[in-house]
Amino acid sequence: MSPPKNWRQKVESLQRAGLEYVDKSRAVPATSKRGGKRTQSNPKSVTSSIQNNESVIVNPLPLLTPNERVAQLVVLRHEVAGCTRCTELADTRTQTVFSDGTPLADICFLGEAPGADEDASGTPFVGKAGQLLTKIIEACKLKREEVYICNILKCRPPGNRNPMPEEIENCRPYLEQQLALVRPKMMVALGKFAAAHLLREKPEKVAITKLRGSIREYNGIPFIITLHPAYLLRNPAAKRDVWEDMKEVMRQIGKPID
Repeated sequence: MSPPKNWRQKVESLQRAGLEYVDKSRAVPATSKRGGKRTQSNPKSVTSSIQNNESVIVNPLPLLTPNERVAQLVVLRHEVAGCTRCTELADTRTQTVFSDGTPLADICFLGEAPGADEDASGTPFVGKAGQLLTKIIEACKLKREEVYICNILKCRPPGNRNPMPEEIENCRPYLEQQLALVRPKMMVALGKFAAAHLLREKPEKVAITKLRGSIREYNGIPFIITLHPAYLLRNPAAKRDVWEDMKEVMRQIGKPID
């Protein structure tokens, strides 16, 4: 029996990100009929399972220690630093912007792309919007170094223009591997582009003010959609909505703040 389409998409996306193995303790073996009885096959690799049209649950992280996860993220960071898939971005960037915070965090904040301040420093969310994000994090009784922060693009688009679809797709494998290694309990999609990326939709189809507060899933990781801090700087009244979203995030990870 063929696996559901959504499972195949998850398996294939993790395979593209370079994750070629499964957690055998949580894998769901395929079944087949032999002599009128159902027998279970042994869990296989992602590659063989796709080829054989089998259904598996992919959860590689239990096979990696925290130190191994951190080490693999360091390797990935160096790979990203040398990336030239997007010629314009590679030619105009000062440096790539990989992440900030701890890769062992419960919460991952995902933004759109680095700006001028981030391009100069190599750290995401350090400008005015980043300073507001830090205040939001601290209001949740957390420190910035206790969460994980990254963007869908690792390079600054010239003039802070919107990311192009091909740039997002070029960066997608890096982000998928990054998130698979961090494996937070909850992600926070900051703004339309981050939400669209996780929803696998075109940004113009994402009505951010209508979707904010909703919880979805990306490669097995739940995420909540909320407003970007830059939007809050222009619309301070919307801070109350984001605060409600953050209270829900804290409830989701078992650390309620209300």
